[in-house]
Amino acid sequence: MSIWKPHVTVAAVVEREGRFLLVEEEVEGRVVYNQPAGHLEPGETLAAAAVRETLEETGYDFVPEALVGIYRWRNAANDITFLRAAFAGRVTGHHGDRPLDGGVIRAVWFDDADIARHVERLRSPMVQHCIDDYRSGRRYPLELLQDLG
Repeated sequence: MSIWKPHVTVAAVVEREGRFLLVEEEVEGRVVYNQPAGHLEPGETLAAAAVRETLEETGYDFVPEALVGIYRWRNAANDITFLRAAFAGRVTGHHGDRPLDGGVIRAVWFDDADIARHVERLRSPMVQHCIDDYRSGRRYPLELLQDLG
């Protein structure tokens, strides 16, 4: 009997002056756009993972301020299920000389028109759903998440 394990991931939803921070990256031979996002590591809280992933993928310091939502998505192409916690927050600094994670091409700031132009290149449907939920005002207190260590 095999044990099913979803991939637990986090994402940062950052808006500044009507533009969202996204990552242009190469994944499985495709260039796609995603929020700064990645896998939860052992011993890490969800919020700490979002801070780390944002720094590693964009060079920006991220401060989580609210939970936008928790999303489940099954990628039919490879039968992998993702469970994503998306955080809204702000960036407080930038380390432009910092090397970015492997596969990351660059960090970009996209407005709604840019996102619409590249909708077919969003890494997953979670990218747009996170932005839509953020735009609709969905914010949940970080205290909703309990880390029992």
